Amino acid sequence: MGEFELIKRYFQHSLQPAGVALGNGDDCALLAPAPGMRLAVSTDMLVEGRHFLSTVNPEALGHKALAVNLSDLAAMGAQPLAFTLALALPRADETWLAGFSKGLLALADAHGCALVGGDTTAGPLNICITVFGQVPEHQALRRSAAKVGDDIYVSGTLGDARLALEVFRGGASLSAADFAAVRQRMERPTPRVALGVALRGVAHAAADVSDGLLGDLGHILAASQVGADLSADEIHNSIATSTILKSAGGQFLPDFVLNGGDDYELVFTAPVAARPAVVHAAASACTPVSRIGTVTASTGLVLRGPGGQPMALTSRSFDHFA
Repeated sequence: MGEFELIKRYFQHSLQPAGVALGNGDDCALLAPAPGMRLAVSTDMLVEGRHFLSTVNPEALGHKALAVNLSDLAAMGAQPLAFTLALALPRADETWLAGFSKGLLALADAHGCALVGGDTTAGPLNICITVFGQVPEHQALRRSAAKVGDDIYVSGTLGDARLALEVFRGGASLSAADFAAVRQRMERPTPRVALGVALRGVAHAAADVSDGLLGDLGHILAASQVGADLSADEIHNSIATSTILKSAGGQFLPDFVLNGGDDYELVFTAPVAARPAVVHAAASACTPVSRIGTVTASTGLVLRGPGGQPMALTSRSFDHFA
């Protein structure tokens, strides 16, 4: 099977939403965002052995490859529009391609995000996606917009994907049901697009939690030139820490929640006056959120334990070159 037959058989996407004037099949795709909208563009690369295990189900990998990009759009408050796929394959394995494309395009269809082009080649397994979204001109949720006094929130739960990885590595054991649940979080993350869109005009700043809460919140703090005061108790007692992770306990609990990565949740800031609006946005997006701290004028990040005493804090945010 040659390159063009491979593309035609597995990656010819019929979806063409408004905003895609021309999809794949020509030298370029043509995108036309709605009047008053701006394009939001993000690229992510997944490399076998670095970002995913060689044993991962191809359908799950197809889902995750797009999900991590949609998560970036969610953090900006952007609605998905289209994406391109660059794919290097050791060989044209039809069984693998069928599963991968099924997972990829099912998530694309669910978010109205059209595959409009890309490239394929032979080589070590490498998946690179560039995603395009649209957001109203003055409503993008930028990292640099956090304000002193803002509440800090996270969506969903943190640390479950890292716990699944620990089980794979043999460092933890879980029941079959609990492992299946955290493995789902690791291999099939849910991009919080609906929440990001619902937070337009409500939140000030946002980022997706891909490399760990402390590291990704740190990007917001640095860009906004502010600090943060977090409560370990509020994080532990909220739904941000899942019952599965609490039951695992030990050293896993604080480290995986704060530094675990691969969560693809949103961390965002919003003014105190917007608390009812945040609750409404979360409900409308069917996504739980937890308030975990406050933005401060002093730069840096403080984590407080019982009694409000500062705790030793170590950020081990994921670094591709560390």
